[in-house]
Amino acid sequence: MSDFESQAAMDAADDETSVGTAVAMDDDYTKPRGWRHGATWTYLIMLLASAVALLVSFILSADTLKMARNPGQKLNCDVNAVLSCSTVAESWQAEIVKFAGLSFPNAFFGIAAESVFVTIAVIGLSKVAVPRWFALCTWLGGLAALAYSYWLTTQSLFVINAMCPWCLVLMFSTTVQFMALSHATVAVQDMPSGHAGLRKYYRLNFDLMVDVVWIVALIVVILVKDGPMLFA
Repeated sequence: MSDFESQAAMDAADDETSVGTAVAMDDDYTKPRGWRHGATWTYLIMLLASAVALLVSFILSADTLKMARNPGQKLNCDVNAVLSCSTVAESWQAEIVKFAGLSFPNAFFGIAAESVFVTIAVIGLSKVAVPRWFALCTWLGGLAALAYSYWLTTQSLFVINAMCPWCLVLMFSTTVQFMALSHATVAVQDMPSGHAGLRKYYRLNFDLMVDVVWIVALIVVILVKDGPMLFA
């Protein structure tokens, strides 16, 4: 091989290396980095939100048992006509699952579901690698929990015309839980793979603005619907 051919081969190899390095740098650049996008922060927020939701589910379950033992008894969270746990608990929406002639309160399922989310958050904090199908099922489960919570909230606002304070806490904690879970799914689990748009969304911290607007929008809807009565 002549000196010219040798030099050409070396230049070609250098070009390939440069392209590979550029692609690698681009991949690293698009991935969200920093403490806010790591497993510790995202799963810690999820753990706190899930723990609150689990605690509230236990409280609601206890209230349900109290009402079953003493029908017609008012609960401690019965503040007025709008903020009334017992009104919500006595509606059919509070027990939509029926089997063998028995009704199962929603709060019982909340205990089961939130226990799973707490466990998943602990696994995430431990930085244990999980299969992609597991991460996907976790996110879908979080989405289902959020949708169910919002359905119950809309029923309380527009059908039952009464709100349970504990149910509101559960709704907001489920919302934060889903926000943190979605963040972890993209930033930590890298799903869906190769989706530069979602990576950029979190890398530029757009999610912070969206999350704040999301929470404020929920508060505004509640205040517009029942604001004057909440403080009556």
